[in-house]
This record gives sequence, structure tokens and C-alpha cells, in this order.
Amino acid sequence: MNIFNVLSMLGGLALFLYGMNTLGDGLSKLSGGKLERILEKMTNSKLKAVLLGAGVTAVIQSSSATTVMVVGFVNSGIMKLTQAVGIIMGANIGTTITSWILSLSGIKSDNFLVQFLKPTSFSPVLAFIGICLVMFAKKDKKKDIGGILLGFAILMTGMETMSAAVAPLSGVKGFTDILTMFSNPIFGMLAGLVLTAVIQSSSASVGILQALCGTGLGYSSALPIIMGQNIGTCVTALISSIGAKKNAKRAAIIHLYFNLIGTVIFMGVFYLLNSFIHFSFMGENATKLGIAIIHTAFNIVATLILLPFSNGLVKLACATIKDEKETEDVSNDSKKDDGIMLLDYRFLDNPSFAIEQCKNVSVEMANICRNSIESAISLFDNYDEKVRQSVVEMEEKVDKYEDELGTYMVKLSSKSLSETDSKTLSMLLHCIGDFERISDHALNICETALEMEEKKLSFSDAAAKEINVYTKALDDIVNLTTDIFDNGDIDSAINVEPLEEVIDGLNVELKKRHIKRLRNGECTIELGFILSDIITNYERVADHCSNIAVALIQINDDGFDTHEYLGKVRREDNEEFMKKYHEYKRVYNLPV
Repeated sequence: MNIFNVLSMLGGLALFLYGMNTLGDGLSKLSGGKLERILEKMTNSKLKAVLLGAGVTAVIQSSSATTVMVVGFVNSGIMKLTQAVGIIMGANIGTTITSWILSLSGIKSDNFLVQFLKPTSFSPVLAFIGICLVMFAKKDKKKDIGGILLGFAILMTGMETMSAAVAPLSGVKGFTDILTMFSNPIFGMLAGLVLTAVIQSSSASVGILQALCGTGLGYSSALPIIMGQNIGTCVTALISSIGAKKNAKRAAIIHLYFNLIGTVIFMGVFYLLNSFIHFSFMGENATKLGIAIIHTAFNIVATLILLPFSNGLVKLACATIKDEKETEDVSNDSKKDDGIMLLDYRFLDNPSFAIEQCKNVSVEMANICRNSIESAISLFDNYDEKVRQSVVEMEEKVDKYEDELGTYMVKLSSKSLSETDSKTLSMLLHCIGDFERISDHALNICETALEMEEKKLSFSDAAAKEINVYTKALDDIVNLTTDIFDNGDIDSAINVEPLEEVIDGLNVELKKRHIKRLRNGECTIELGFILSDIITNYERVADHCSNIAVALIQINDDGFDTHEYLGKVRREDNEEFMKKYHEYKRVYNLPV
């Protein structure tokens, strides 16, 4: 083996790892976060958890990704530790699908159909279809499919390149001696563990092992290496659990214990039987299919043995990572709201699901703003200091939500996003600032109500009736905006602007009537300032509702120019707008 073989091997390895990464990314994008949402809604059935974990991992081609997601779910409180165990076991089974796909390259037959099943035969076809979709398709979904096909073709090309590059090693005695050394169970297991820990993918490390099949690698060496690879894949989850809550760390440690205990049992029983039976295949050269069978058999057997004792694994993890009494001086991080905890940074590797979490937290933020406005307005009819204090707390909570969401979404924006996810992210970034300002105005309204309470001021009957009409209009626009943001109802979003226009008209009319009463001596300057504060805050809240509705509509229409959009909407020849505007004007008509 010369330097050029080494370079070919490195190039093949690079293509193999890149293809696997591209394939996984494409599958994750195509799923659009649906698989992760299925995991999130996991039932308490252990068997279903195993099957689901296996299915999801077989699709996204990474047990590490599935396990890291589970650690994130547990850390966010979405999933219980007992639910996580089954999914982790299933993930180990699902990841073996890659080795079966790679084993197809070992097919030998003169039959055309069987030959066509070889990756070297159909990979070029997939690569051509994939590049056509990536270059010429307009829809994101088709581009993602193209990326998957390209990733698979690159992966198989890398596999073939590696196999061809290391083939000359079969005649090198020094190399075969090294492989023989790995037949020692301890050395072999350590070699597999280190390799997988470095590249952080058991699928990839098993693929590399399959590529070495033509070098004289025997089953006596391959078996302990595969065992070590299953332990090495736990490194990714362990790293991701650093800084997480105790239960999240326990989920990662369960993954490690499952593979460690499974390996000890499997190897103990196997080598004990081998000492009596002397399995004949142990002296033979390993094949790609044989490695796939061993990889799958180990994970299925380990799951069958340990699944009935899953609660024992949970207890073992809890005993390893013990609960400690919390001190009174806890950090701000530990005081995070449950909603903010959904923004787990582990989800950033699954952008579609991370976008979904951002939407959920943003909706929660919007509902807090709605409650703060309703509570603030209620103070004018029945002042309650506890209610005012709750508005202050809600405003602080919304500020925290905006800060956490903004930081999280900026990090998310650097990820590879589909067109749909990119639009959603832009819309959320536009809207959270407006919701935060709505909560600020709720606080301003509270302060005005407090001033009226302290000074024992009240409006005249005429002014009170007018403010009630304005309040009803404001309450309706806030509810309408929050609902369409929650449901993503673009059709209803067009109704916000006509109502905002009516509110602008009410604002102007209330000021005129106040000046008239002031001239007639029916109102005081002091109450005038208070009225001005109220209607100004009301009008600003309506403006922010309009901004949110425009963001929903414009982002969906591939653009964002608020002034241009509003200019078009408010034109008198816009029949739909004018019809809705007059309907609202009749509903929110000031008393004569």
C-alpha cells in the first residue's frame, strides 16, 4: 500500500462521512420536525417507545441525533425519564439499518436484477436524479429529496473508494497482525469505542469496519470492535447533557448503561459458549453482511434482555446522579419559565423542530400579552392591587421571553433552514418585538389606573361610555390578533387592519369630544391628561396588532414592506377592506 492508496482512503472516508451527514440532514429537513413531534407525544407503552425510537432513527439515520433529542426533551420537561428509556433502546436498533444498506455492496451475482441492487449500480442513477432536483426543482421538498439522493450516492461512493483503497492491505502481514490483535475482546472493544467516540456516529464507524472486510478482517476481531462501537456512540449524548438538568443527564447515562450492560452480557455469554462450542465462523474473514447481522443481533438481544428491567436502569441512573437539596440561592437559569425551557439548544441540530418550539413559546408569550392587556383594562372598573402586580410580573415575563427567543432564533437562523422554516423564523422575529411592546403598554395602562385610584378620579358618564366602546374595540383586536398568530390563520389576518383603522378614527373622535367637554367645563385638565394617556396606549396597542397581522401576511407572500402593503390595503377601491371597515365602524359606534 503506497501513499496514493492512503490518500484514496482518506478521500473515501471524507466522502463517506460527508454523504452520511448530507443524507441525515436531508431526511431531517424532509420530515419537517414531524418525527420529533411524534417522539414528543410518546405514550407510556415501553414497546411502542422501542418501536418508535427504532423507526425514527432508521429514518434520520442517527441514533446519536435521536438520543440527543431525547436528552433535550427530558431537560425541557416534555418527556419523562421512564419514557426515554424505550426510545433510547429503539434508537440502537434503528441505527443498524445503515449497515444493512452498506452490506448491499457485497452482493455477487451475474443476474441483472441482483446486480442492479448493488449500490455501485444504482448510486450513479440516484446521483443524477438528485443533482437534477437540487439544481432545477423550485420546491423545497423536491430539493430535500435531491439532497437525500445525493447524500446516499456520495456515501456509497465513499464506501467503495475506501474498500478499494484498503484492499492491498490484505497482503501486508503487519496490518493483518494488527487486526489479529483486536481479536482480544478488550483491545477490540477499546478500538471500536475510541473510533466511534471520535467520529460520534456508530453507523459511520460500522461502515468503516465494513470497508475493511477485504483486508483479512476476521469475525474474531470484528465482533469486539462492534461491541465497542455501541459504547462509543454514547459519547455524543453524554456531551450534550453537560449543563443540563439532572434528569437529562440521567437519560444520557441510561444510554451508556444500556450499552455497557448489554455488551457485558452479550460478550460474556457469547465467549462462554464459544469456549465450549467453538463457533466455526470466528476463524473466517468477516463480510459486510455478517457485520450487519452481528450489529443488529447485539442491539435486539440487548433490548429484549434489558427492556423488562427498564425501571431498574432508571433507578441505577438516579443512584449515579443523585438528587441534591436545592439551596435557596438559585441561579436565574434554574428559575427559567417552563415555556422558555422548551428552547433547548440541543434542538438546534433539528431546525424544523426548533422552529416549532419557537412558535410554541411565541404563542405562549402572545397569550401572556393578551392576559396582561385584559387585566390592565379591568383595573378601571374594579381596581385591585394584586391584579396590577400581576400585570407587572407578566411584563417582566414577556421581556424575558423576548430576550430568550431572540437569542435562540438568531442562533437558529445560522442553520440550514427550508424555505418554509425560514419564513416562519422571519415572521416570529418580527412579531415578538410587537408583543413585547403590547405588554409595555399594558403596564402603562396599569400606571394610569393606579393614578386614578390614588387621586380618586372618575370620568363623566359620557366619557366613560365612549371609553367603553374604545375598550371593546381594543379587546377585540387583541383577541383577533392573538388567535390568528396562534392558528397561523392568514385569511383572518386581513381583518385586523380595517379594525385598526376604526380604532384610529375612535382615537381622533375621543380627543375632539374631550376638547368640547373641556370648553364647556364638563371635564378637567387633569382628567384630560389621563384620558390622553389611555387612548394613546390603546392606539399604540392596535398599531402593534396591525404590525403582527402584516408580518403574517407579508412573510407568507415572500415580502416584507409594511408601508407598501398598508398603502395598497387602505385604498378606497379596495372593496374587501372598505366593506370590513364599515362593518367594524357600525359595531364600534360612539354614543351620540
